[in-house]
Amino acid sequence: MKILLFGKDGQVGWELQRSLAPLGELVALGSKDRAPCGDLTDLTGITDTINTLAPDVIVNAAAYTAVDRAEQEPELATQINAEAPGIIASVAERRNALLVHYSTDYVFDGSGQRAWQEDDSMDPSNVYGASKAQGERAITASGCNHLIFRTSWVYAARGNNFLKTMLKLARERESLNVIDDQHGVPTGAELIADVTAHAIRATRDNPALTSTYHLAAAGTTSWFDYARLAISFAREIGMSTHVSDKDIHAISTSDYPTPAARPLNSRLNTEKLQTAFGLTLPGWEIGVQRAVTEILQT
Repeated sequence: MKILLFGKDGQVGWELQRSLAPLGELVALGSKDRAPCGDLTDLTGITDTINTLAPDVIVNAAAYTAVDRAEQEPELATQINAEAPGIIASVAERRNALLVHYSTDYVFDGSGQRAWQEDDSMDPSNVYGASKAQGERAITASGCNHLIFRTSWVYAARGNNFLKTMLKLARERESLNVIDDQHGVPTGAELIADVTAHAIRATRDNPALTSTYHLAAAGTTSWFDYARLAISFAREIGMSTHVSDKDIHAISTSDYPTPAARPLNSRLNTEKLQTAFGLTLPGWEIGVQRAVTEILQT
């Protein structure tokens, strides 16, 4: 099996290089790669890359993820998150390749308290979410065999993310304000990558599994409780902090306005994924504690 990976330098892409390698020949490309091309703003280049390499599986882990900046750069966000995946899907359909693509809970409007299911209507409330929803629709419309994994609150020991920011601020500040009315599930890039490898093998054996799935760790939390757990655990394993638990304060979304609207409900129902692939997803706390340990050891 030959696998082509776009987005090798991102949080998920980095872990995918590890998890996909045992499945076959892996070609991993980043946005700076030109020959072959891994830049999703070069639609001709990525088309030529797929046609030249002729992969059996294409994994697109590349994305425009700057949620606030997307409000000022809607064309670029749409090109990377919608147009490029549509082109990749069209070429995958012609070549009979399986396409794996990652999306987000931001395709929903963030209302209510029920965990979102795969067939709920997409109604994004910001440019980033709209661009990801467009990408999903383009992939589905292409008719290619695909796995779309919607995930949420992604973190890793590598790259920039909320977890690493909280640990950094805990060392520097004597108090922190963290939003407590947005709820979701912190999901590790390592978990996403491992589930992806498992799902690719299963889908290659049974193409009927091609579909859209929600992929997130088990449980639910708020950004506030997420931060408190991460900082408390970091302190337990030896990190020196200026901030104490009582100095981490809960605030509302309205107290921290941002250019892009944020969903209050990012919960994802993962029953479809677990049933289809015979998986049990671990609690979010386990992954966060593991990542904190890795971050502090580097």
